[in-house]
Amino acid sequence: MLRKPLPERRGRRREILKMCLAIPGKVVEIFTHEGLHMARVQFGGVIREACLDYVPETQVGEYVLVHVGFAISRVDEEEARRTYAALAELDQLSELDAPVVDEPSKAGV
Repeated sequence: MLRKPLPERRGRRREILKMCLAIPGKVVEIFTHEGLHMARVQFGGVIREACLDYVPETQVGEYVLVHVGFAISRVDEEEARRTYAALAELDQLSELDAPVVDEPSKAGV
């Protein structure tokens, strides 16, 4: 969590706390990668990979909340839509615009 100092007030320093948010997405594929239970998750028009080890009971077609590459909980479709719309309205979906960094090929090692 990042903290930004605020001006002192009555002898006490105040801080603004910034929160990292989980983004809802739809599971479109489930697979195993190097022993991890993984999924391809669709966020609007973007598909990213996420680890399902915290919610292993998740099935294709269900919705999950993803935080830093880990699905941390399951949500129903309506909750996912409401949350995604709220995050879009608050301009909090910019991390989906970041390029995906692939692991270098191990064939050349």
